[in-house]
Amino acid sequence: MKFAVLGTGMVGQAIAGKLVSLGHEVMMGSRQRGNEKAVAWAATAGESAREGSFAEAAKFGEMVVNATAGAASLDALSSVDAKDLGGKVFIDIANPLDFSAGMPPTLTVCNTDSLGEQIQRDFPEARVVKALNTINADVMVEPSIVPGSHTVFISGDDQAAKAEVVELLESFGWPKGDIMDLGDIAAARATEMYLALWLRLWGVTGTGHLNVHVAVA
Repeated sequence: MKFAVLGTGMVGQAIAGKLVSLGHEVMMGSRQRGNEKAVAWAATAGESAREGSFAEAAKFGEMVVNATAGAASLDALSSVDAKDLGGKVFIDIANPLDFSAGMPPTLTVCNTDSLGEQIQRDFPEARVVKALNTINADVMVEPSIVPGSHTVFISGDDQAAKAEVVELLESFGWPKGDIMDLGDIAAARATEMYLALWLRLWGVTGTGHLNVHVAVA
């Protein structure tokens, strides 16, 4: 399958690298073709890897992953033609973190809205699924880093799209029983706001290689 991975940072590179390793074709998107990080990644990732602008990547991908910095995601996506996302599964991994006042960050949107919902409104024909935004990039693509059973959350309005994302997560190594569907895209509010707790857990444990497990009686 052809994937667009929007974003050149740690998360984008982790996701893009995993997808290439699984045999997919991947275009890493950035604001402009020729981005230094994207060019370097494509040069080392193999024949199935390429780079381009956000718009070029969105057009290329059969499935699109948003791994841009959450506070800038809407601005980044403004360069994408909506028709190039129409009907495509759009996996939103980003968190709208605001570092303008230092650490710990706050959120640019919360409580009554979320980045996932904003993206769905801006691109109503895209099939937006919020996923993987509650864990470290390494754990996203290699869940066995954290021992035992632990939970990854998904949400979105399109059931078929979520089923496709579940299949993708399973190919990353997530057992189906550890993938929890929280419902419609409004559930992105909860997983984005969870970042405040995740950051505290990271500070207390000293590692980002952590996750939570949902146990039901």
